[in-house]
Amino acid sequence: MNNETFEMVAKTLYGLEEILAGELIALGANDVQTGRRMVSFTGDKEMLYKANFYCRTALRILKPIYHFKAKDADTVYNEVKKVEWENYISLDKTFAIDSVINSEDFNHSKFVAYRTKDAIVDYFMEKKEKRPSVRVNNPDLYINIHISHNDCTLSIDSSGESLHKRGYRIEQTEAPLNEVLAAGLILKTGWKGESNFVDPMCGSGTLLIEAAMIALNIAPGIHRKEFAFEKWVDFDQELFDRIYNDESAEREFKFKCIGSDISPAAIDVSKANVRNAGLNKYIDLEVKPFQQYTEAPKPGILVMNPPYGERISSKDLMGLYSMIGERLKHVFKDYRAWILSYKDECFDKIGLRPSEKIKLMNGSLECEYRCYDIFEGKNKDYKKALNEGDKPRRFDNRDGGKKPVDFKRSKMDSPQRRFSQAHPEEDDLYEEFEGKRAFSPKKEKPKFKDEFSRRVEKSKKPFKRKDKNDF
Repeated sequence: MNNETFEMVAKTLYGLEEILAGELIALGANDVQTGRRMVSFTGDKEMLYKANFYCRTALRILKPIYHFKAKDADTVYNEVKKVEWENYISLDKTFAIDSVINSEDFNHSKFVAYRTKDAIVDYFMEKKEKRPSVRVNNPDLYINIHISHNDCTLSIDSSGESLHKRGYRIEQTEAPLNEVLAAGLILKTGWKGESNFVDPMCGSGTLLIEAAMIALNIAPGIHRKEFAFEKWVDFDQELFDRIYNDESAEREFKFKCIGSDISPAAIDVSKANVRNAGLNKYIDLEVKPFQQYTEAPKPGILVMNPPYGERISSKDLMGLYSMIGERLKHVFKDYRAWILSYKDECFDKIGLRPSEKIKLMNGSLECEYRCYDIFEGKNKDYKKALNEGDKPRRFDNRDGGKKPVDFKRSKMDSPQRRFSQAHPEEDDLYEEFEGKRAFSPKKEKPKFKDEFSRRVEKSKKPFKRKDKNDF
């Protein structure tokens, strides 16, 4: 077996670079470095096969074979001809060129691809007096040329069809979620199968299938018909068979992935895809509107991709998100709920304070992925319980971050605090959360004599807060 180490580049979606880097490190990749929508690394042929077969958040794996600088297409042509192409393709094989250009000197990516093709053809004609053929669809060798300013990288694509095309999805609903994005959403939560997984707007079932495969640690490439590297001149069939048939890392999943949708047609599509993936045992599906949820399986995590009003419309989009917030508060207590959406006004209608916000791209849409910790009672009680537990405590930066904050001593004196000291029995009338004060309507408003009270009385209404459950 050839143990030569070489450079590789894994392409991914914006926002998933760190997740992909972690996957590659776990597989044994070296020199892992993240960039924009890509992760570079080094490894041998086995690493290249594993990256294609195991990485859930990679779109494709490229093997750079030549770096050079160029300011025009003629220079590109001359440099491409320097490559010893017989090491990568034989005369009876076909090839295709893909070009990605980000340069002021090159304003036509198709012309760059055309000149790259000419260079390869002329290389063989001059040496062999024969040439391999060009085929746009399903060629034997995918060649990628990437130009950033004057820096050019010539690579061969080891994946072929994008790796998000797992092979299990035989049907789909309108605007289905990309499989790589779905896996990234789940991995962002840290979930690995230690609880139930709920998707109450499951569409074609992509999140559920990816979640079940993560829980069972089934390789995402198991259903693929082929990878481009299987047609390479140096393909090692024995090595790839060993990787493909290795089930030693698969694990048991003791919980369930539970999905529902308001559309019977969507559930039919989900069932077909789940059946094709061989995961019927682990995924439960039913036709059920989210507003009809009255209980949630415990323990559990919820991940959902509701309509944004862009690719999929809703008659009452804001009402939909209000209902989502209401169900989360009343049914999914003790859950972490993760929601991918597009518009701030949609998130605002949920009426809950997110604990995390992550920017991601869903197709061409700049979306946010937000996490909501659902709990009973007041926010200050929840945070107090967290601080009293084993979770990290906040530290005071004034001491270089070495001492825990003494919140009682560090609070500024205020009319509210003076009133609380004078009237301890009224201590719950005002609450603090992350420096914002709001009047609580739960008790009758007292007649204060300080400046703070005077301003509240003058306004004739309490200070605004985003939602009554924020506290």
